[in-house]
Amino acid sequence: MIRGMPIAPLAATLAVQTLATAAMFSIPAIAPAIAAALHVSGELVGTFVAAAYGTGIVSALLSPGLIRRYGGVRATQAVLVAAAGMVATAATGHLVSLALAAVVLGLGYGAAAPASTHLLVPQTPRPVFNLVMSIRQIGVPLGGVLGALILPPLSLAIGWRLALLTELVPMLVLLVLMELPRRRWDAGREPGFAVFGRSLLQPFALLRDTRIRRLSVASFVYSGTQLTFVAFMTVQLTSAAGLSLVQAGRVLALYQVASTLTRPVWGWVADRFITPSRTLCVLGFGMAVAAVAAGQIGVRWPGWAVVAVALLAGCTAGGYTGVAYADYAQLGGVRRTEATGLGTAIMFAAVMLIPPVFGVAVGALGGYAVPYGVLAVLALVSAALLARRA
Repeated sequence: MIRGMPIAPLAATLAVQTLATAAMFSIPAIAPAIAAALHVSGELVGTFVAAAYGTGIVSALLSPGLIRRYGGVRATQAVLVAAAGMVATAATGHLVSLALAAVVLGLGYGAAAPASTHLLVPQTPRPVFNLVMSIRQIGVPLGGVLGALILPPLSLAIGWRLALLTELVPMLVLLVLMELPRRRWDAGREPGFAVFGRSLLQPFALLRDTRIRRLSVASFVYSGTQLTFVAFMTVQLTSAAGLSLVQAGRVLALYQVASTLTRPVWGWVADRFITPSRTLCVLGFGMAVAAVAAGQIGVRWPGWAVVAVALLAGCTAGGYTGVAYADYAQLGGVRRTEATGLGTAIMFAAVMLIPPVFGVAVGALGGYAVPYGVLAVLALVSAALLARRA
């Protein structure tokens, strides 16, 4: 065990992030069953995810004030309540309730990273800070994988609504367990702090710092690139590379595995060998190479080459977020919670904007080469900005 590792708060925040993300991706995981039951198009699942992330931007920006007044533990409990509310609302089985469920989840989801940062920073030694933050971020791909593995077979066995409700059990158990350390972990809260007395845009004042501004540009581009790979990988591999849906799904799974395994590796590198900004710079160059290669994938490509591109994309575009959040926290100093909220809002905005624009470009240009080339250029520019900062 690594000396100084804050096991209890790390385990708690990782569990919260995993369950909240599993809730986020549970609807996409069983979208065909929901679409068949409600007689709607399965593509509407994209609207659900966009609505959840859009609302999440608001909760990310509001969360610093809520955390200061009520504490980080209360904020993580609010994330769990929002996730549970989303599951319960969606399980009522109406189209309107699905739309409402996305908003309910978003009201808490954006606070997950700022609350975790608030709890972890005081208890984490500097030599393992990037590693700890990166381990916490494993909860995002892990939640997605769990949702994809567990929900579909459950929906076939007991129906999609009951399958969603099974998620309530671990959420409620964790909600109660988080109450045990609350008095100790939330000792520094400010009960009289006026949450809504400050502007929703207050975290953006941090962009006056050139270092945070450059990090934010890179985070926007990197997050958009990350979600573009996830959103379009199976579509591209089946339509442009001639793979079956099962084969394409396996390649996407490898991407997610690479993303999960390399997040703590990059955190360890940022702690031990090079600075976080230089680590993010290296990742930017790597994802640019992956984007250029992905744009060239075609029917003549051997299977090993396709897998290699997916692994490179997973290791770089999928593996950067833990180091980015750690960098936001360190640059924010005493305003680390606001800085992390700002980073969350910027990443969520990229998720909403870049993949849809990419999809329109693919349709207009009739191929993936140019859109991926543009992403590569943006990643290179972002990496260059971080290199100047370093």
